Amino acid sequence: MEIRNIAIIAHVDHGKTTLTDALLRQTGFMGEVGSMDSNALEQERGITIYSKNASILYRDTKINIVDTPGHADFGSEVERVLRSIDSVLLVVDAQEGPMPQTRFVLRKSLELGIRPIVIINKIDKPAADPARCEEQVLELFLELGANDAQANFPVVYAIGRDGIAKRTLTETSDDLTPLLETILEFVPATDAAKKEEPLRFQPFNLGYDNFLGRLAIGRIHEGTVTVGQHVVIKNQAGATRSGKIIKIFTFRGLEKIEADRAEAGDIAMLAGLGDIDIGETVAETADAEPLPAIAVDEPTIVLKFLVNNSPFAGREGKFVTSRQIRERLERELQVNVGLRVDFAEADAFTVYGRGELHIAILLETMRREGYELQVSQPQAILQHRPDGIYEPFEEVVVDTPSAWQGTIIERLGTRGFVVQNMHVAGDAVRLIFEGPTRGLLGYRNQFVIDTKGEGILSSRFLAFRPYAGDINKRPTGSMISMTTGKALAYALWNLQERGAIYIKPNTDVYEGMVIGNTAKGEEMAVNPTKGKQLTNVRAAASDEAIDLVPPQELTIERGLEIMAADEYLEITPQGVRLRKQHLTAVDRTRAKRDGR
Repeated sequence: MEIRNIAIIAHVDHGKTTLTDALLRQTGFMGEVGSMDSNALEQERGITIYSKNASILYRDTKINIVDTPGHADFGSEVERVLRSIDSVLLVVDAQEGPMPQTRFVLRKSLELGIRPIVIINKIDKPAADPARCEEQVLELFLELGANDAQANFPVVYAIGRDGIAKRTLTETSDDLTPLLETILEFVPATDAAKKEEPLRFQPFNLGYDNFLGRLAIGRIHEGTVTVGQHVVIKNQAGATRSGKIIKIFTFRGLEKIEADRAEAGDIAMLAGLGDIDIGETVAETADAEPLPAIAVDEPTIVLKFLVNNSPFAGREGKFVTSRQIRERLERELQVNVGLRVDFAEADAFTVYGRGELHIAILLETMRREGYELQVSQPQAILQHRPDGIYEPFEEVVVDTPSAWQGTIIERLGTRGFVVQNMHVAGDAVRLIFEGPTRGLLGYRNQFVIDTKGEGILSSRFLAFRPYAGDINKRPTGSMISMTTGKALAYALWNLQERGAIYIKPNTDVYEGMVIGNTAKGEEMAVNPTKGKQLTNVRAAASDEAIDLVPPQELTIERGLEIMAADEYLEITPQGVRLRKQHLTAVDRTRAKRDGR
């Protein structure tokens, strides 16, 4: 049986998972899972977080499919996957055209010599313009240095939601057969001669099983692997160690199927290599040449995970100790290769991640598992090199109604971003900026307010560049509770004139808890438990109706964005709270005086 390996890559929300699901349904391999995005967080947010493997059979050919994340924070997963496939399906929204992550994944594909198949998706959208989108994709190919063969890419037009694909816009089609035929025509099959060579396998992803331990997911580049086989693991430094294959799994639809052997060209999951890492080479003999290294992107932000020590600590969490948090982070490191953790301190762990969403997904997962902890404000990572300080820079693409472009340019300009390009189409404008990651931290929430929810902001990591100097962010001050008790509607009604409130009436609060922000930017200690003064005198004009504005309830992402440097975000299974590191006004004054 011929084997062909493809990855589906795209910017976030351009429809690659929907398209993959449609392929699985039409070939009869969907199974009981129901979607590639089987994780609860993925289903809630409508985005792919973890890359996943599936396979289908079409005309006696096994097609292995790797669905990849589209968000920039998980871009390292895409780069690893590209090493182990024969071609990519580059999905582009017919209305939005190429976006930042499209550029990132396409550049990596072209550098590896891969010839992509372009799928212009969502051609049924009212504002879709497939011809313009195809022209923009071609411009992007040429801009990124595609060779003649790559620039002469095949194009398929699709409506992923309905499971329809066409080779031309005028063609009549009611299924995805044109796409499957295109895959067979343009994706090279594995050379049968490679099955006779000595084994070389390279993992591009990791899994974890409570009974089998760490699992290596990768491509068998050459040879055959069998259960019980003794192998040699080689890293890029040339060091070798031995191992034994305990179990082999291959993919059939969305299911893992246990197998006795797997051959060159297939994507398999191997158990038994407990210390295996991304990019290492599993070989039959010690003299085998290691496969080219797979680079894992460096983290860009850092923050601390700490044991929760607030007045409400231990009320809701099942796992609250530093030992339990350490064990959970160690387990996460088994599969989350974009994460780094420094365990040097006893009760505070320094965590390095790819972005705010990357960290927020980890925290949300831990919260749902019953963990309780607090985290510090995320900071951009600085690299100290012989020629100076370097920091991460990002490209930001903003799509917005033209009415808000001046506000956005002004806001990002004060945060160190420079406009690189601008495209105007009617009442809509696309702005492209470049600037330091730390200037983007805390801005997304403000962006939603500035564009009244009508703007779209996307970003991608560019490189570490020389330090951009001080950035002037106009801070909003914190509204801090000065008492412990239950918040009352009357008190919040009086406070909402000063800024945005984060809590509802009847919420338990403690001294030092941040219950809102102040519009003028100064910190303010308030009493959210204060009730109305009651007297025996009543008059029609003296009683005012309490009209509360809905609170800006805190989520983990919002909390990470808006928290100040002297605050912690308290995360429990039941809620998210913002608090000062020093709870009393006296302690805060001393800390400022001592520079802490």
